[in-house]
Amino acid sequence: MKKSVGLLLLSAAALGLSACGPQGDSTDTSGAKATNDNAYDLLVWEDQSKSSGIEDAVKQFEEEHDVTIKVVEKAYGGQIEDLRLDGPAGTGADVITIPGDQIGTAVTEGLLKELDVDQATQEIYADAAMQSQIVDGKVYGLPKAVETQILYYNKALISEDELPTTTDEWLEYSESVAGDDKFGLLALWDQIYYAQGVLSGYGGYVFGTDGTSGFNADDIGLANDGAIEGAEYIQQFYDSGVFPSGIVGEQGINVLDSLFTEGKAAAVISGPWNLSPYEEAGIDYGVKELPLLGNGEHMGSFIGVKSYNVSSYSQNAELAEEFVKFISNEENSKVRYEKTLEVPAVEALADDPTVKESESATAIATQSQYAELTPGITAMNAVWEPIDAALQTIATGKDEPKKALPQAVDQIKSAIEATQN
Repeated sequence: MKKSVGLLLLSAAALGLSACGPQGDSTDTSGAKATNDNAYDLLVWEDQSKSSGIEDAVKQFEEEHDVTIKVVEKAYGGQIEDLRLDGPAGTGADVITIPGDQIGTAVTEGLLKELDVDQATQEIYADAAMQSQIVDGKVYGLPKAVETQILYYNKALISEDELPTTTDEWLEYSESVAGDDKFGLLALWDQIYYAQGVLSGYGGYVFGTDGTSGFNADDIGLANDGAIEGAEYIQQFYDSGVFPSGIVGEQGINVLDSLFTEGKAAAVISGPWNLSPYEEAGIDYGVKELPLLGNGEHMGSFIGVKSYNVSSYSQNAELAEEFVKFISNEENSKVRYEKTLEVPAVEALADDPTVKESESATAIATQSQYAELTPGITAMNAVWEPIDAALQTIATGKDEPKKALPQAVDQIKSAIEATQN
Protein backbone atom coordinates (compact mmCIF):
# COMPACT_ATOMS: atom_id res chain seq x y z
CA MET A 1 0.00 0.00 0.00
CA LYS A 2 1.17 3.44 -0.87
CA LYS A 3 -1.34 6.09 0.05
CA SER A 4 -0.74 8.79 -2.56
CA VAL A 5 -2.07 12.20 -1.65
CA GLY A 6 -1.60 13.87 -5.01
CA LEU A 7 -1.17 17.60 -4.72
CA LEU A 8 -1.72 17.78 -0.97
CA LEU A 9 1.19 20.12 -0.43
CA LEU A 10 0.70 22.54 -3.30
CA SER A 11 0.51 25.08 -0.50
CA ALA A 12 3.86 23.96 0.80
CA ALA A 13 6.98 26.00 1.16
CA ALA A 14 8.92 25.42 4.34
CA LEU A 15 8.32 24.55 7.95
CA GLY A 16 9.43 22.58 10.93
CA LEU A 17 7.15 19.82 12.07
CA SER A 18 6.62 16.13 12.80
CA ALA A 19 8.05 14.14 15.56
CA CYS A 20 11.41 14.42 13.83
CA GLY A 21 11.65 18.18 14.18
CA PRO A 22 13.97 20.01 16.54
CA GLN A 23 13.27 19.74 20.25
CA GLY A 24 14.03 22.14 23.06
CA ASP A 25 13.02 23.75 26.32
CA SER A 26 9.88 25.77 26.91
CA THR A 27 9.94 29.52 26.41
CA ASP A 28 7.36 31.91 27.83
CA THR A 29 6.24 34.32 25.12
CA SER A 30 3.13 35.65 26.86
CA GLY A 31 1.03 38.35 25.29
CA ALA A 32 1.18 41.88 26.63
CA LYS A 33 -1.89 41.44 28.83
CA ALA A 34 -0.61 38.33 30.58
CA THR A 35 1.26 39.83 33.48
CA ASN A 36 1.21 36.87 35.83
CA ASP A 37 0.21 33.21 35.95
CA ASN A 38 -3.37 34.05 36.99
CA ALA A 39 -4.00 36.85 34.51
CA TYR A 40 -5.12 34.92 31.44
CA ASP A 41 -8.23 33.23 30.12
CA LEU A 42 -6.44 30.77 27.82
CA LEU A 43 -3.04 29.13 28.01
CA VAL A 44 -1.68 28.20 24.57
CA TRP A 45 1.30 25.94 24.00
CA GLU A 46 2.89 26.90 20.69
CA ASP A 47 5.84 25.25 18.97
CA GLN A 48 9.43 26.36 19.56
CA SER A 49 10.33 29.66 17.84
CA LYS A 50 6.91 29.84 16.18
CA SER A 51 4.94 32.19 18.43
CA SER A 52 5.80 35.15 16.19
CA GLY A 53 3.54 33.61 13.58
CA ILE A 54 0.42 34.00 15.73
CA GLU A 55 1.32 37.12 17.69
CA ASP A 56 -0.93 39.49 15.72
CA ALA A 57 -3.81 37.02 15.62
CA VAL A 58 -3.61 36.49 19.38
CA LYS A 59 -3.83 40.23 19.99
CA GLN A 60 -6.80 40.51 17.65
CA PHE A 61 -8.61 37.65 19.36
CA GLU A 62 -7.94 39.20 22.77
CA GLU A 63 -9.41 42.52 21.69
CA GLU A 64 -12.46 41.05 19.98
CA HIS A 65 -13.34 38.78 22.91
CA ASP A 66 -12.03 40.95 25.77
CA VAL A 67 -9.85 38.11 27.04
CA THR A 68 -6.18 37.51 27.77
CA ILE A 69 -4.16 34.74 26.22
CA LYS A 70 -0.81 33.47 27.46
CA VAL A 71 1.43 31.80 24.89
CA VAL A 72 4.22 29.47 25.95
CA GLU A 73 6.58 27.83 23.46
CA LYS A 74 7.18 24.12 23.88
CA ALA A 75 8.67 21.54 21.52
CA TYR A 76 5.51 20.26 19.86
CA GLY A 77 6.61 16.64 19.78
CA GLY A 78 6.50 16.50 23.59
CA GLN A 79 3.37 18.48 24.38
CA ILE A 80 1.15 15.42 24.75
CA GLU A 81 3.53 14.00 27.34
CA ASP A 82 3.41 17.29 29.24
CA LEU A 83 -0.38 17.36 29.04
CA ARG A 84 -0.60 13.89 30.58
CA LEU A 85 1.00 15.32 33.71
CA ASP A 86 -0.11 18.95 33.72
CA GLY A 87 -3.70 18.40 32.56
CA PRO A 88 -4.93 16.53 35.64
CA ALA A 89 -2.97 18.93 37.84
CA GLY A 90 -4.82 21.88 36.38
CA THR A 91 -1.68 23.51 34.99
CA GLY A 92 -1.89 22.25 31.40
CA ALA A 93 -2.65 24.33 28.34
CA ASP A 94 -6.11 24.91 26.94
CA VAL A 95 -4.75 24.77 23.38
CA ILE A 96 -1.81 22.68 22.22
CA THR A 97 -0.04 22.02 18.94
CA ILE A 98 0.99 18.42 18.22
CA PRO A 99 2.00 16.09 15.35
CA GLY A 100 -0.89 14.46 13.53
CA ASP A 101 0.46 10.98 14.21
CA GLN A 102 -0.17 11.55 17.94
CA ILE A 103 -3.89 12.26 17.52
CA GLY A 104 -5.03 8.64 17.76
CA THR A 105 -3.16 7.99 20.98
CA ALA A 106 -4.24 11.30 22.51
CA VAL A 107 -7.89 10.57 21.74
CA THR A 108 -7.63 7.04 23.13
CA GLU A 109 -6.19 8.47 26.35
CA GLY A 110 -8.96 11.06 26.58
CA LEU A 111 -6.59 14.03 26.33
CA LEU A 112 -8.31 15.91 23.52
CA LYS A 113 -11.75 17.53 23.29
CA GLU A 114 -13.94 16.78 20.30
CA LEU A 115 -14.52 19.93 18.24
CA ASP A 116 -17.71 21.02 16.50
CA VAL A 117 -16.37 21.85 13.02
CA ASP A 118 -18.83 22.16 10.15
CA GLN A 119 -18.14 20.61 6.77
CA ALA A 120 -17.50 23.97 5.11
CA THR A 121 -14.67 24.70 7.54
CA GLN A 122 -13.17 21.24 7.12
CA GLU A 123 -13.12 21.68 3.36
CA ILE A 124 -10.77 24.67 3.41
CA TYR A 125 -7.91 22.35 4.38
CA ALA A 126 -6.05 19.83 2.23
CA ASP A 127 -7.93 16.55 2.54
CA ALA A 128 -5.16 14.40 4.00
CA ALA A 129 -4.28 17.13 6.49
CA MET A 130 -7.88 17.32 7.70
CA GLN A 131 -8.20 13.54 7.80
CA SER A 132 -5.29 13.40 10.25
CA GLN A 133 -7.53 15.19 12.78
CA ILE A 134 -10.50 12.83 12.49
CA VAL A 135 -10.88 9.71 14.63
CA ASP A 136 -13.98 7.52 14.24
CA GLY A 137 -15.73 10.30 12.36
CA LYS A 138 -15.11 12.92 15.04
CA VAL A 139 -12.92 16.02 14.67
CA TYR A 140 -10.27 16.65 17.33
CA GLY A 141 -8.28 19.52 15.87
CA LEU A 142 -7.56 21.73 12.88
CA PRO A 143 -4.38 21.45 10.81
CA LYS A 144 -1.97 24.35 10.98
CA ALA A 145 0.93 23.09 8.86
CA VAL A 146 2.18 20.21 6.75
CA GLU A 147 5.59 18.91 5.70
CA THR A 148 7.39 16.24 3.76
CA GLN A 149 11.01 15.39 3.03
CA ILE A 150 13.09 17.06 0.32
CA LEU A 151 16.60 16.91 -1.11
CA TYR A 152 19.07 19.63 -0.12
CA TYR A 153 22.21 20.10 -2.24
CA ASN A 154 25.23 22.31 -1.69
CA LYS A 155 25.67 24.50 -4.76
CA ALA A 156 29.37 24.92 -3.99
CA LEU A 157 29.87 21.15 -4.41
CA ILE A 158 27.35 20.21 -7.08
CA SER A 159 25.28 22.30 -9.48
CA GLU A 160 21.64 21.73 -10.29
CA ASP A 161 22.58 20.54 -13.78
CA GLU A 162 24.86 17.90 -12.27
CA LEU A 163 22.30 16.49 -9.85
CA PRO A 164 21.71 12.75 -10.27
CA THR A 165 18.07 11.94 -10.96
CA THR A 166 18.04 8.41 -9.52
CA THR A 167 19.35 6.82 -6.35
CA ASP A 168 21.48 4.50 -8.50
CA GLU A 169 23.17 7.57 -9.96
CA TRP A 170 23.52 9.08 -6.47
CA LEU A 171 25.22 5.90 -5.28
CA GLU A 172 27.65 6.05 -8.20
CA TYR A 173 28.29 9.76 -7.63
CA SER A 174 28.78 9.25 -3.90
CA GLU A 175 31.34 6.51 -4.53
CA SER A 176 33.22 8.80 -6.91
CA VAL A 177 33.57 11.69 -4.45
CA ALA A 178 34.02 9.71 -1.22
CA GLY A 179 37.26 10.28 0.64
CA ASP A 180 39.09 12.98 2.61
CA ASP A 181 36.00 13.52 4.75
CA LYS A 182 33.87 14.22 1.67
CA PHE A 183 30.52 12.63 0.91
CA GLY A 184 27.91 12.62 -1.81
CA LEU A 185 24.32 11.92 -0.76
CA LEU A 186 23.55 11.23 2.90
CA ALA A 187 20.27 9.93 4.31
CA LEU A 188 19.03 8.52 7.59
CA TRP A 189 17.77 5.25 6.18
CA ASP A 190 18.29 3.49 9.49
CA GLN A 191 15.04 5.18 10.61
CA ILE A 192 11.63 4.25 9.23
CA TYR A 193 10.63 7.92 9.00
CA TYR A 194 13.17 8.26 6.18
CA ALA A 195 13.57 4.67 5.02
CA GLN A 196 9.86 4.28 4.26
CA GLY A 197 10.45 6.47 1.24
CA VAL A 198 12.52 3.65 -0.21
CA LEU A 199 10.57 0.69 1.16
CA SER A 200 7.27 2.04 -0.20
CA GLY A 201 8.74 2.31 -3.68
CA TYR A 202 9.36 -1.42 -3.66
CA GLY A 203 5.97 -2.32 -2.21
CA GLY A 204 6.50 -2.13 1.54
CA TYR A 205 3.99 -0.35 3.76
CA VAL A 206 3.37 0.26 7.45
CA PHE A 207 -0.35 -0.51 7.70
CA GLY A 208 -2.78 -1.53 5.02
CA THR A 209 -6.19 0.08 4.71
CA ASP A 210 -9.56 -1.60 5.10
CA GLY A 211 -11.39 0.82 2.85
CA THR A 212 -13.76 2.09 5.52
CA SER A 213 -12.10 3.24 8.72
CA GLY A 214 -8.59 3.99 7.53
CA PHE A 215 -5.49 2.10 8.63
CA ASN A 216 -5.72 -1.58 9.48
CA ALA A 217 -3.32 -2.45 12.30
CA ASP A 218 -3.71 -6.16 11.55
CA ASP A 219 -2.13 -5.69 8.13
CA ILE A 220 1.56 -4.83 8.52
CA GLY A 221 3.65 -4.65 5.36
CA LEU A 222 7.10 -3.96 6.77
CA ALA A 223 8.38 -7.47 6.13
CA ASN A 224 6.69 -8.33 2.84
CA ASP A 225 8.72 -9.06 -0.27
CA GLY A 226 8.72 -5.41 -1.29
CA ALA A 227 9.95 -4.17 2.08
CA ILE A 228 12.74 -6.74 2.11
CA GLU A 229 13.79 -5.78 -1.42
CA GLY A 230 13.78 -2.11 -0.45
CA ALA A 231 15.88 -2.80 2.65
CA GLU A 232 18.36 -4.79 0.57
CA TYR A 233 18.63 -1.79 -1.74
CA ILE A 234 19.27 0.52 1.21
CA GLN A 235 21.92 -1.88 2.46
CA GLN A 236 24.05 -1.15 -0.63
CA PHE A 237 24.62 2.43 0.52
CA TYR A 238 25.95 1.30 3.88
CA ASP A 239 27.97 -1.64 2.53
CA SER A 240 29.66 0.56 -0.07
CA GLY A 241 30.84 3.00 2.61
CA VAL A 242 29.21 6.09 1.12
CA PHE A 243 27.23 6.49 4.35
CA PRO A 244 29.60 7.02 7.30
CA SER A 245 29.01 4.90 10.38
CA GLY A 246 28.38 8.02 12.44
CA ILE A 247 24.99 8.66 10.84
CA VAL A 248 23.58 5.44 12.25
CA GLY A 249 21.74 5.61 15.57
CA GLU A 250 20.57 8.34 17.92
CA GLN A 251 23.24 10.87 16.93
CA GLY A 252 22.80 10.24 13.23
CA ILE A 253 20.67 13.29 12.58
CA ASN A 254 23.22 15.58 14.27
CA VAL A 255 26.09 14.06 12.30
CA LEU A 256 24.22 14.39 9.01
CA ASP A 257 23.38 18.04 9.69
CA SER A 258 26.97 18.78 10.71
CA LEU A 259 28.46 17.21 7.60
CA PHE A 260 26.17 19.28 5.40
CA THR A 261 26.63 22.58 7.25
CA GLU A 262 30.40 22.05 7.28
CA GLY A 263 30.41 21.69 3.51
CA LYS A 264 31.46 18.04 3.58
CA ALA A 265 28.34 16.50 2.05
CA ALA A 266 27.04 17.36 -1.41
CA ALA A 267 23.45 16.51 -0.59
CA VAL A 268 21.21 15.29 2.22
CA ILE A 269 17.63 14.16 2.57
CA SER A 270 15.93 16.11 5.34
CA GLY A 271 12.82 18.11 6.12
CA PRO A 272 11.72 21.75 5.82
CA TRP A 273 12.71 22.37 9.45
CA ASN A 274 16.30 22.70 8.18
CA LEU A 275 15.63 25.49 5.69
CA SER A 276 16.56 28.22 8.17
CA PRO A 277 19.34 26.38 10.06
CA TYR A 278 21.17 25.46 6.85
CA GLU A 279 20.88 29.04 5.63
CA GLU A 280 22.12 30.39 8.95
CA ALA A 281 25.10 28.06 8.66
CA GLY A 282 26.11 29.92 5.53
CA ILE A 283 25.43 27.10 3.06
CA ASP A 284 24.32 28.21 -0.41
CA TYR A 285 21.92 25.36 -1.00
CA GLY A 286 19.18 24.39 -3.41
CA VAL A 287 16.21 22.11 -2.78
CA LYS A 288 14.55 19.53 -5.01
CA GLU A 289 12.02 16.75 -4.73
CA LEU A 290 13.43 13.31 -3.88
CA PRO A 291 14.94 11.26 -6.74
CA LEU A 292 13.71 8.17 -8.54
CA LEU A 293 14.61 4.81 -7.03
CA GLY A 294 16.66 2.12 -8.67
CA ASN A 295 13.52 0.36 -9.91
CA GLY A 296 12.21 3.50 -11.63
CA GLU A 297 9.61 4.32 -8.97
CA HIS A 298 9.70 7.74 -7.37
CA MET A 299 11.04 7.81 -3.82
CA GLY A 300 8.19 8.32 -1.39
CA SER A 301 8.05 10.09 1.95
CA PHE A 302 5.81 10.59 4.94
CA ILE A 303 3.60 13.64 5.20
CA GLY A 304 3.46 15.12 8.66
CA VAL A 305 0.66 17.35 9.90
CA LYS A 306 0.88 19.78 12.78
CA SER A 307 -2.38 20.85 14.37
CA TYR A 308 -4.04 22.99 17.01
CA ASN A 309 -6.08 20.97 19.51
CA VAL A 310 -8.10 21.65 22.65
CA SER A 311 -7.24 19.87 25.88
CA SER A 312 -10.03 17.85 27.46
CA TYR A 313 -8.91 19.35 30.77
CA SER A 314 -9.57 22.94 29.63
CA GLN A 315 -11.77 24.92 32.00
CA ASN A 316 -12.61 27.31 29.16
CA ALA A 317 -13.15 24.80 26.37
CA GLU A 318 -15.67 26.76 24.30
CA LEU A 319 -13.37 29.77 24.13
CA ALA A 320 -10.42 27.48 23.35
CA GLU A 321 -12.33 25.87 20.47
CA GLU A 322 -13.25 29.27 19.08
CA PHE A 323 -9.59 30.30 19.29
CA VAL A 324 -8.47 27.18 17.39
CA LYS A 325 -10.91 27.93 14.57
CA PHE A 326 -9.75 31.54 14.45
CA ILE A 327 -6.02 30.89 14.56
CA SER A 328 -6.30 28.23 11.84
CA ASN A 329 -8.36 30.19 9.32
CA GLU A 330 -7.03 31.19 5.90
CA GLU A 331 -6.06 34.74 6.81
CA ASN A 332 -4.11 33.79 9.92
CA SER A 333 -2.58 30.77 8.21
CA LYS A 334 -1.15 33.04 5.52
CA VAL A 335 0.32 35.44 8.10
CA ARG A 336 1.83 32.52 10.00
CA TYR A 337 3.43 31.24 6.80
CA GLU A 338 4.92 34.63 6.00
CA LYS A 339 6.44 34.93 9.47
CA THR A 340 7.54 31.36 10.17
CA LEU A 341 7.66 29.66 6.74
CA GLU A 342 5.50 26.90 8.19
CA VAL A 343 3.74 25.22 5.30
CA PRO A 344 0.04 26.15 5.47
CA ALA A 345 -2.54 23.37 5.32
CA VAL A 346 -5.18 25.68 3.81
CA GLU A 347 -5.75 24.56 0.23
CA ALA A 348 -6.54 28.00 -1.18
CA LEU A 349 -3.07 29.24 -0.29
CA ALA A 350 -1.66 26.96 -2.98
CA ASP A 351 -2.16 29.77 -5.49
CA ASP A 352 -0.79 32.54 -3.30
CA PRO A 353 2.16 34.21 -5.09
CA THR A 354 4.38 34.19 -2.00
CA VAL A 355 3.99 30.42 -1.85
CA LYS A 356 4.14 29.61 -5.56
CA GLU A 357 7.33 31.61 -6.10
CA SER A 358 9.22 29.74 -3.38
CA GLU A 359 11.78 27.15 -4.49
CA SER A 360 11.06 25.07 -1.42
CA ALA A 361 7.33 25.26 -2.11
CA THR A 362 7.90 23.81 -5.56
CA ALA A 363 10.07 21.01 -4.18
CA ILE A 364 7.63 20.06 -1.45
CA ALA A 365 4.59 20.34 -3.69
CA THR A 366 6.21 18.02 -6.22
CA GLN A 367 7.35 15.52 -3.60
CA SER A 368 3.89 15.53 -2.02
CA GLN A 369 2.55 13.71 -5.06
CA TYR A 370 4.53 10.66 -3.98
CA ALA A 371 3.97 10.94 -0.23
CA GLU A 372 1.78 9.06 2.23
CA LEU A 373 0.11 10.17 5.43
CA THR A 374 1.94 9.13 8.57
CA PRO A 375 -0.43 6.67 10.31
CA GLY A 376 -2.11 8.42 13.22
CA ILE A 377 -3.61 5.37 14.89
CA THR A 378 -2.51 4.23 18.35
CA ALA A 379 -0.88 1.12 16.90
CA MET A 380 1.75 3.33 15.25
CA ASN A 381 3.34 3.76 18.68
CA ALA A 382 4.37 0.11 18.51
CA VAL A 383 6.12 0.54 15.15
CA TRP A 384 8.88 3.09 15.59
CA GLU A 385 11.29 1.40 18.00
CA PRO A 386 11.29 -2.19 16.66
CA ILE A 387 11.56 -1.23 12.99
CA ASP A 388 14.25 1.39 13.64
CA ALA A 389 16.25 -1.19 15.60
CA ALA A 390 15.92 -3.64 12.69
CA LEU A 391 17.00 -1.04 10.15
CA GLN A 392 20.04 -0.20 12.28
CA THR A 393 21.13 -3.84 12.43
CA ILE A 394 20.81 -3.91 8.64
CA ALA A 395 22.77 -0.66 8.27
CA THR A 396 25.60 -1.92 10.48
CA GLY A 397 25.71 -5.32 8.79
CA LYS A 398 24.73 -7.20 11.93
CA ASP A 399 21.70 -8.78 10.29
CA GLU A 400 20.06 -9.28 6.92
CA PRO A 401 16.67 -7.81 5.90
CA LYS A 402 15.10 -11.25 5.45
CA LYS A 403 15.70 -11.95 9.14
CA ALA A 404 15.62 -8.51 10.78
CA LEU A 405 12.36 -7.23 9.29
CA PRO A 406 10.16 -10.25 10.13
CA GLN A 407 11.51 -10.19 13.68
CA ALA A 408 10.62 -6.51 13.95
CA VAL A 409 7.10 -7.13 12.67
CA ASP A 410 6.64 -9.91 15.22
CA GLN A 411 7.64 -7.45 17.96
CA ILE A 412 5.24 -4.84 16.58
CA LYS A 413 2.36 -7.31 16.52
CA SER A 414 3.10 -8.41 20.08
CA ALA A 415 3.20 -4.81 21.28
CA ILE A 416 -0.10 -4.02 19.58
CA GLU A 417 -1.74 -7.10 21.06
CA ALA A 418 -0.46 -6.17 24.53
CA THR A 419 -2.21 -2.82 24.34
CA GLN A 420 -5.46 -4.44 23.29
CA ASN A 421 -5.59 -6.87 26.22
